[in-house]
Amino acid sequence: MRLLRALGHALAISGSMTWEILWTLILGFALSAVVQAAVRRSTIVRRLGDDRPRTLALAAGFGAASSSCSYAAVALARSLFRKGASFTAAMAFEIASTNLVIELGIILALLIGWQFTLAEFVGGPIMIILLALLFRVFLRQRLLDAARAQADRGLAGSMEGHAAMDMTIPGEVSLLQRLRSRQAFTAVSHVFVMEWAAVIRDIVIGLLIAGAVAAWVPDAFWGHLFLTGHPLVSKIWGPLIGPVVSLLSFVCSIGNVPLAAVLWNGGISFGGVVAFIFADLIILPILAIYRKYYGTRMMLFILAAFYVTMVAAGYLVELIFGGLGLIPAGRHATVAEASIQWNYTTVLNIIFGILAAALCYRFVRTGGIGMLKMMGGAPDTDQHPHSGH
Repeated sequence: MRLLRALGHALAISGSMTWEILWTLILGFALSAVVQAAVRRSTIVRRLGDDRPRTLALAAGFGAASSSCSYAAVALARSLFRKGASFTAAMAFEIASTNLVIELGIILALLIGWQFTLAEFVGGPIMIILLALLFRVFLRQRLLDAARAQADRGLAGSMEGHAAMDMTIPGEVSLLQRLRSRQAFTAVSHVFVMEWAAVIRDIVIGLLIAGAVAAWVPDAFWGHLFLTGHPLVSKIWGPLIGPVVSLLSFVCSIGNVPLAAVLWNGGISFGGVVAFIFADLIILPILAIYRKYYGTRMMLFILAAFYVTMVAAGYLVELIFGGLGLIPAGRHATVAEASIQWNYTTVLNIIFGILAAALCYRFVRTGGIGMLKMMGGAPDTDQHPHSGH
């Protein structure tokens, strides 16, 4: 009976967080789908051929408008690298496509606070700049050539079919004309549902883990882990331990935001939360994919470079936001159990639920089921048509 009560408590917390963020997920994915449907993949590849500051800024912008699924982002980054993008630009695209996306910012604001959304959008460019500097100094041409040779073998990772699909609105007209065309709703519905299909596993796992951790892990454990009794040491320790917790959690994409809320309530530093969220790109399953894509030596180089830049970005965000007085004084992230009530959350969930249902209906009616079956298909093929046009 005690076990059942414990399970019920954890599931209740997970369900509460799900209800709180449902409309934000739908809104974020819908806005992202509009952008992805309008921006062509060929445009991205053509403009990412070097590692100049302007190119990296474009890579970050394209990434922010692209996929929020970590696995698909990693697969797409390799595809860009193989098609001519510089490795640095491909990694900048990868970072932005999981850490600078709309839905991540909305959920951070709702669960933890707007300060964390701002910190993520400040820390992301900082991490990209630091990574570019590290690559410029330490990435040797011999290692890069070996990584390219391994990438050109085309070994399949995860979400390869999804990353290879071109679901943009057809036609050679202007961006505004494409968005106003008859095919626009179909294209948006395809991107919307495919993005959900790509991240639903991580979202569910993240919510379940966050619920279990919030219900079962005592506050004393977090106090000892994050050294909350020593404020200065805690600020130094937070960005160092945050990526390690993420690496071992196996949760990536926006699925790690609920767990970040639990960690914040548990006492991790502000910069530690930022570093934790960035570290969705070095969880163990993705490290295995890096090894398959680029070889063992490049995987270790990516792990070291990403970890260093995540930690450094966490420290810099902590210093900047602390100096500006923007670090929240309280720790009141939304992780507590709550009942469904008739309030703005319920109204928004109904409104955006209707929108999601309409997009799903359009997806099914225009051949979308066949696309779902190809999500794990062969890498970098052009045989994934945008069905229904």
